[in-house]
Parts: sequence; C-alpha cells; structure tokens
Amino acid sequence: MAAITSANVANAIVKLVAADALPALMGNLVMGNLVNRDFEPTLAQAGDTVNVPIPPTLVANNIAEGGTVLTQSPNLGNAQIVLNTHAEATFQIPDVTKVLAVPDLLSLYMQPAVVALAEKIETDLMGLYAQFTSNAPVGTAGVAITEAAIDEAETALFQAKVPASQAKYLVTDANTYSQLRQIARFSEFSSAGEAGLRALVDGTVGKIKDFFVFRSQFVAKTGSGPATTQNLAFAKNAIGLVVRRLPQPLPGTGAVAEYAELGNFGMRVIMTYQPNTLAQQFTVDVLYGCAVLRNGHGVRVYT
Repeated sequence: MAAITSANVANAIVKLVAADALPALMGNLVMGNLVNRDFEPTLAQAGDTVNVPIPPTLVANNIAEGGTVLTQSPNLGNAQIVLNTHAEATFQIPDVTKVLAVPDLLSLYMQPAVVALAEKIETDLMGLYAQFTSNAPVGTAGVAITEAAIDEAETALFQAKVPASQAKYLVTDANTYSQLRQIARFSEFSSAGEAGLRALVDGTVGKIKDFFVFRSQFVAKTGSGPATTQNLAFAKNAIGLVVRRLPQPLPGTGAVAEYAELGNFGMRVIMTYQPNTLAQQFTVDVLYGCAVLRNGHGVRVYT
C-alpha cells in the first residue's frame, strides 16, 4: 500500500477540483455546445495559430461510353483560428482539507469560477455575428420576430447548401425567445400539437422551421433607440471553437496542475499556496480561439 504523503494529498485535491470543473462548465454553455469544437490534447501557447481544414467542392461528371473521367484538382479550404484568449478564474480556499471531507463545499467554490469562464466563451462566440456577411440579415431592428423572418433565415441556409442532415440552430436573447413563445401558430395545442403545449406550459420553444431554438444572455446588441439585437441562425460548421492544452507549471515551483478534459473540450486546474493569506489558491484556465468557418452557414436575425 502506498504511503499517504503531502504530495499525494495535493494531487488528489487538484484531481477532485478538475473532475468537478468541466461538467459544470459544459452545463453552463449554450453556443459552446452548438458550434464545431476542435480539441486536441497537444500543448499550445497563447497566440498560436491552428489551421482547420474545410472540405472542397467537387462536381459530378457524366461520363459517356468510351469517355474518360474528369480529373479534378480541388483546393482544400483552410480557416485559421488564433488561440488569442487565455481565460482564467482564480479563487482561494482557506481550509482545503474541508473540501475532501465535504465535497459539496467544492461546488460552492467552483460554480462562480466555472460560470465566469462560460460567460467569457459565450460572449466571444456571440460576438462573431458581424462576420456573417454572405447572407443578408433577416428581420427588423426593434420589431418583434415573425414567422416570416424565421422562414427566411431557414431558406437562406438551404440556398447556401447546408446539408439537410446537419442540425440548424437559432440562438436568441430573452426578449426574442419570449416573442417566439407568443406566436400563436407555435404556442397553441390546437395548431402545433404537443410542441405548442410544451411552449405554453413548460415555456420551451423546442424546434421551429427546422431550427432548434435556444436562448442566451449574451446575444449582442448594437446601436441605440431602439438597439438591434443580433440573434444568430446557423449550422454547426458555421463557427469553430478551438481549445488546446496549456503547459504544466515548471517543476519545483510548488504548483500542482491537472487537466480536465471531456469530449472536445479541456481546461487546466492549478493549485498553489499563498503564504500572505495562508490559503490554497486555485486557478481554472482555458486557452481557446474562435472564428467563422463557413460564412454562408450563418444568418443574422434582427429584432
């Protein structure tokens, strides 16, 4: 049996924090769970550039009897995403041993840090709205969303050749989501069946015009009197979110680090001792970059 040492306890504490951090982060993401996430457990530094390949377009050739094949030379598209955001949230725990004895205390410390990181990621992803210029915006600034505007957004994505098998999303702010719930055709059992009943009783819109509808507190607003709400209708490959590992602290510095990785997402948790406050300091950080991958696969929806 291995002896219990201070190093073992330190590693156990960091692993416990890391295991609790990532599931909580994923639960607080909206856009981050919808876009194309690219994660590899490779070390990277802030400012590094990641090349995300985009499939080329080929054409079908009708080969006649005795004819020859049409050799195509497709150019593989490429989107460069810069890892330009190193987001962190730091907190201190005066008596870290209590965390091991009472795991619920960990959630009280972790939740604010995780929410802060999620809000930063959501804000950056929603801030990409200005880069969707291929399709004309639909809807009118300062005016409630209409069924016609949703239909127009879906039509624009269809004409942009978004694959029918690929899910399409509509992310709105709270007011626009409320307006959607009040469109009679979608909020009454008599016209929308079970979906209308859910919108009326549970308050969830669900799916409209082939869009899975979500609401976010971080939808951008521009201008004034009235402000333009920049809701987004998009397919998964419209936006890319690239996450990479941050390096371990230098040996002998007294810091203990652990990685928390789940699916296409990962973050680092570092524990250090702060002699000025006689407390253990935890830093939860993530290195990422986001960018538009396919301009035509996104539409701005004004309200």
